Amino acid sequence: MSWELPPLGAIRVFEAAARLGSFTKAAEELGMTQSAASYQIKVLEERAGTPLFIRKTRQIALTEAGQQLAPHASGAFSSLADAWVATKGGATGVLSVTTMETFASNWLAVWLGTFQLMHPDLAVKVNTSQGLADFARGDMDVGIRTGSGKWPGLTAHYLFKADYTPMLSPKLAESVGGIHRPEDLYKLPLCCADDPWWEIWFNAAGVPFEPDRIIVGPKLGTQAYDAMAALTDKGAAILTKNLYSALLEKGQLIQPFDVLGSDGDGYWLVHLENRRNTPKIKVFRDWVLGQTAEIRERERREPR
Repeated sequence: MSWELPPLGAIRVFEAAARLGSFTKAAEELGMTQSAASYQIKVLEERAGTPLFIRKTRQIALTEAGQQLAPHASGAFSSLADAWVATKGGATGVLSVTTMETFASNWLAVWLGTFQLMHPDLAVKVNTSQGLADFARGDMDVGIRTGSGKWPGLTAHYLFKADYTPMLSPKLAESVGGIHRPEDLYKLPLCCADDPWWEIWFNAAGVPFEPDRIIVGPKLGTQAYDAMAALTDKGAAILTKNLYSALLEKGQLIQPFDVLGSDGDGYWLVHLENRRNTPKIKVFRDWVLGQTAEIRERERREPR
């Protein structure tokens, strides 16, 4: 079979320039001069018969044609690199994981050491961000996301529910004589009191949600910080049970009620479909799914 391919040296420069947003940075990454990189782009554009970049003062931008080509170029080089690593055997190098701070601090931080002992030649780099990483640009290998499991271009593996429930320190509960009914929560400051999760949970508990009765507690923006506020007796926090089971088992936090609120979201491990067999992604995916298998089995047995 005869392949109609662009000049491979030129397409390599294009991929780097599109990813880095700079001819100069692309040249530095590939170990060539800036003029050589610019020449390769010119060769590619002449072969394509259309501009791939808009040249601006001190910056470049992809044209529409360039935007169409860039993700395919990155994907092709990524697949080739993965195949080469697989040919050499083993999962090595750096695995980049993007996730939210709550999952990083309350799940990965607890279990990641076990994975590193199993795979000492694979370094894991964790990036915490509220934004969604662009996997097509090749900056991240895998991600942990919350949602319904449907993200265009990504394969998603279900981990566990993101259901939530109020938690607080035993000391804070004792300060008001204990939390025996959902209404007793109104005696305490509520962390992130305007979070929709509170109303969903009260409704699930069969109790009217009464915003006027709320004592407003710390508003810190993430579950990780809300949990810290709860641990230090600053208020009751509404937290994902599956992420805080260790603190509940140790008695550092208590869960007054079995009722769980849900907005239908779950935690998912995601990666590009065409990288499913990449050794470093495969071993991490299999490990995470193995570590969370017991939770999924417990969910399966729970009454619906």
